Amino acid sequence: MIESIRKELRRVIKEDLDIEVAPSEKEEFGHYSTNVAFKLAPALEKSPFEIAKELAGKLSKAKEFQKAEAVQPGFVNFWLLPAVLQKEVQKILKEKNKYGQQKAKSKKQKVNLEFVSANPTGPLTMANGRGGFYGDALANVLEKAGHKVTREYYINDAGNQIKLLGESILAAEGKIPEKEEYYKGEYIKKLKGKSAKQASAILLKEIKNSLKSAGIKHDVWFSEDNNLHKKGELKKALEFLKKKRLVEEKDGAQWLGDGVLIKSDGNPTYFLADLAYHYDKFLKRKFDLAIDIWGADHHGYAQRMKKGIESLGVKPEKLKILLTQLVRLVSGGKEVRMSKRKGEFVTMDNLLDEVGADAARFFFLMHSLDTHMDFDLDLAKEKSQKNPVYYAQYALVRCANILRKAKVKSEKLKVNLALLNSNSEVNLMLELIKLPDVLAQTTEDYQVHRLTKYAGDIAKALHNFYEKERVVGVEKDLEESRLALVSATKIVLENLFDILGISKPLKM
Repeated sequence: MIESIRKELRRVIKEDLDIEVAPSEKEEFGHYSTNVAFKLAPALEKSPFEIAKELAGKLSKAKEFQKAEAVQPGFVNFWLLPAVLQKEVQKILKEKNKYGQQKAKSKKQKVNLEFVSANPTGPLTMANGRGGFYGDALANVLEKAGHKVTREYYINDAGNQIKLLGESILAAEGKIPEKEEYYKGEYIKKLKGKSAKQASAILLKEIKNSLKSAGIKHDVWFSEDNNLHKKGELKKALEFLKKKRLVEEKDGAQWLGDGVLIKSDGNPTYFLADLAYHYDKFLKRKFDLAIDIWGADHHGYAQRMKKGIESLGVKPEKLKILLTQLVRLVSGGKEVRMSKRKGEFVTMDNLLDEVGADAARFFFLMHSLDTHMDFDLDLAKEKSQKNPVYYAQYALVRCANILRKAKVKSEKLKVNLALLNSNSEVNLMLELIKLPDVLAQTTEDYQVHRLTKYAGDIAKALHNFYEKERVVGVEKDLEESRLALVSATKIVLENLFDILGISKPLKM
């Protein structure tokens, strides 16, 4: 719908501008709004408001708009004709689970999406769920846009953290003195008698089981030890950089820019391993785009990696690094403190047992990755409409109940949707037709939290419609048109829940 409005605006202004169009937050500001008058003002040497008034006059005559008006200081608000909304509802009923599917603006890309990638040195913590659920939902969005996505888990099973795991087990056995940096907790005690390699394999199996319980899928499990170290890939990457004369030796170490590749003791760094890994992604497996979801503690490292892949001959914009900010678990208004190193943490499995996979997923996805978040344990456990995921799912259940009561077995395509013109019907239609735009925007900027808000907006519009309008038992043509609207709502919610990765209950 947004692209359709942009085309109409370009036709009116006779310029191929990048025009911003957005749904209005309040009904009095129209259905959609644009700030294009501000972009035109310098060239036309007029005030934005003057230009907005001219545009509103021309747009009022367009076949898609009921009316358009200019407001200070230069915005243009416009209302779509009910017929435009009704036509789109017909499209929803026809396309069903394909509704919202986008053609990628650019060519379809081969995308590597790496997420979670927690070290196999302990169970997955609750905090790992943030990147886990986000990556899983983002993969669904990108696939809906036609991209070919590989969901990947990078297993850090080489290096200092594995050495620490082995020493932590030995300390738990009383064979060596305890140290502050060692891993602690009951899970370490259960690993007594195991080597670091054996313990890491056991923990990785538990990680896979936890992810399966959470509904988080990976296509590739890429082992640092097996796929890089044992195959000599670090040495190959180093030689590649040396041939390009990019490696500098100083203080007994080998450097790429401000990053050490080989330490003075001859051991490789994580930076070299990560370069070898991304060499594998871009130059061997030939991904068009790599998206890495990392923890907040990697903030300073992200720019180094961008420069690093540029040294490999890869354009830095082909690597997107998304950083997850910290999560606090809150219960009874107080923070539940966690420390993986001390063995005091809430595991992913603990969280799933407490609130279920749907609530865990939805609550994490409600927040932008770049903001700190409080996970409200008490609210997540609520079995009422105060709980955002329950509220959204209940809207789907309500649709199913209405259709069941009316004994509707399939969507009727030949109904008189022109009868749908009350405020609550128009508002619900306005929400339903946003799905393609919401997915298109998320494909471009990866802001997955937009989808949970959208689910809540549809639920609110559906509940309001249900309270205002009688569906079953009214005049036949009106009943059929309202049942068609309920069917369209059910379709959009089911499509959205599939992308979010939450279940689609038909009873609650």
